[in-house]
Amino acid sequence: MTDSKRSRAEILILYYSRHGSTADMARMIARGVEEVPDAVAKLRTVPEISAVSEATAPAVPAEGPPYASLDDLKHCDGLALGSPTHFGNMAAPLKHFLDGTSALWFSGALSGKPAGVFTSTASMHGGQEATLLTMLPPLLHHGMILVGIPSSEAALHKTRSGGTPYGPSRHTGDASPLSDEERALCRAFGARLARVAKALKNAAE
Repeated sequence: MTDSKRSRAEILILYYSRHGSTADMARMIARGVEEVPDAVAKLRTVPEISAVSEATAPAVPAEGPPYASLDDLKHCDGLALGSPTHFGNMAAPLKHFLDGTSALWFSGALSGKPAGVFTSTASMHGGQEATLLTMLPPLLHHGMILVGIPSSEAALHKTRSGGTPYGPSRHTGDASPLSDEERALCRAFGARLARVAKALKNAAE
């Protein structure tokens, strides 16, 4: 198949963000995705939940991207999954959404697609890497191909706040903006995920 006939690769950036820090990362990852020719980023979030794990947010968010549906996952060519760190784990709203993806698991809809994870935390040692690792098992159960950040990314060796081989991370501290290295790693991650998704999709076509 020639380059002119290849279809676009859609990367779903699915995240939960309570105070906006993870959302900032999602937008930066989207920039990296769209630096790759024939790749497009699709931002989606998930609603808040109550203590009894029932959705409590309105059907349509007041601002920002729409809430994700199972169809968003089913039709994407790659997935970036993001959450703030909650005691070394992903946040409950994102976990609640993933717990509802059994139908996709039964059908194998996500098998063979590339995926990666990202997180933010308010404290320097708040569990960035632990959170990323807790987000990977559901992707493995779905048969997805994991994408991280290779050591060839120079910013990975220079960062003094966020950034791991398992995926982008961010230290928000006292509401500080993304550092130069955090920005670079988010964009590099988005671009790498898009390139892998394109290669897999083109090979399948």
